[in-house]
Amino acid sequence: MHRIHKIARPLVSRSFNRLTVTLLLLTLTSLLTPALAAAGDLMAGAAKVDITNRNVPVNDPLYVKALVIKDGDNTAAIVTVDAVAIGEIGSITNEYLGNVRTQIERDLKIKPKNIMINASHCHGIVCADVEERTIQAIKDAAKNLVPVNVGVGTGHEDRVMENRRLFLKNGKEADVRHAYSLPPDEEVAKIGPIDPEIGILKLEKKNGDTLAVVYNFAVHPIQGVPSKGNTADMSGFASQVIEDNLSDGTIALFVQGCGGDINPAQYKDVDNPRDAETLGNQLGLSALKAIRKIKCTDNSDLTVLNETLTLPRSNNATRIESLKKEQEQLLNSLQGTSLNLKTFLPLIVKYKLYDEHPSYYSHRYLLEKKLGRDGLAKLDAENRANMERYINNVYKMEKMTRNKANLALLNKHQSRNQAAGKTLDAEIFAIKVGDFRMITFPAELTVNIGLNIKKKSPFENTFVAGYTNGYNYYAPTAEQLKNVGGAQEDSDCMLAPEWQALFEAKAQEMIKQLK
Repeated sequence: MHRIHKIARPLVSRSFNRLTVTLLLLTLTSLLTPALAAAGDLMAGAAKVDITNRNVPVNDPLYVKALVIKDGDNTAAIVTVDAVAIGEIGSITNEYLGNVRTQIERDLKIKPKNIMINASHCHGIVCADVEERTIQAIKDAAKNLVPVNVGVGTGHEDRVMENRRLFLKNGKEADVRHAYSLPPDEEVAKIGPIDPEIGILKLEKKNGDTLAVVYNFAVHPIQGVPSKGNTADMSGFASQVIEDNLSDGTIALFVQGCGGDINPAQYKDVDNPRDAETLGNQLGLSALKAIRKIKCTDNSDLTVLNETLTLPRSNNATRIESLKKEQEQLLNSLQGTSLNLKTFLPLIVKYKLYDEHPSYYSHRYLLEKKLGRDGLAKLDAENRANMERYINNVYKMEKMTRNKANLALLNKHQSRNQAAGKTLDAEIFAIKVGDFRMITFPAELTVNIGLNIKKKSPFENTFVAGYTNGYNYYAPTAEQLKNVGGAQEDSDCMLAPEWQALFEAKAQEMIKQLK
């Protein structure tokens, strides 16, 4: 039989014993669970999910990244996707944005209008279930909410990009694309501006570890990689640099800015493999340099605005007809020549190298002159005339190629606009986190739009993002739209020139509310 031992009565009172146990439990709880947020603390959580399509050769992974920020009852989500666009083009459907927002509202009670989703505009290929993985990333971020401090700052990078619009001496403009050849160098007068500013939002945990970084920059991340594999391109490499050099688990979210007319540097280089990693590393290091200088504080709040702006659609019927006539005139101006590529190339080399005596050595020319003959001189004149006609034909055909590409874009949007009516609605999203302020637009904003808005803002740290919450193709300036048909930006556009003034006014109105 088991003996039951009688427990000795403690020497201290029961009330003191209960107090000791309670204090012990509270101590253990504080050690084993995350710190609870103090009243008024800003909360944030971040996560990323791989969205790489692996049915094609892969160079580096693509991600959807989510940052959930909570200020009392107000919650917002900033989501970035390594994809070409949020709907319309690429492999993300037009239903994606609405479906993600609906599911997140149902599961997390975050208002749909408090969710911004920005596409990096890399031309990588995402997986088929990107919608489900986006939802998962937002949910994972929401599970990881912790109290945070916030800081804002700016970096500088001007080596990795260039404005792709060329101002020609004839008053027109062209752009640098792989889809067609460029005008001759002697026709180019100047180029447009770039925006070297990197806008940065930094979020730190209370222990000083970096939780997440949001960085805004304007460039087309379409450089590609030597392997030609699926890639998140320069913005993906930049984010990896940032994440690898800050606290473990840091999430770096690249938010595409006004990169509609901004190419990677030396985009048309044919002497070296196209390598986005080099440019991405430069961008990442420049961002990192600025991030390290940012001081975070707990004096932070969250404000989110979301409005619908009605904008006029373009009607380019007159310009389309004019461009068609120009094509016909160019075709009719082509001249016959006895040369083809095989005979032109050796001739142009000889005649450029040896202008005075291209057909033979100088002594033969001297002999003909001495004998009163001019056969070589007449041959040279004939060859020069044929080469001139051949070169003129090439330039005209190159221009016809540019016109053809831009005409196809104009015709596509003209048909769509005529069927849709005179206006389109654009979602304008604005967010303030601490002293970080951002305004967005659902199209490929060209760089002058961003420069204008930032210059006019009453607040120092104001940033602009295109490619957000939808996709309405290019959104060039009213001035650029005078060049309709001359460049991709002004041809691949659904908007009438008046759109710019309307949007910039709305942007300033909303920014002023982000006090």
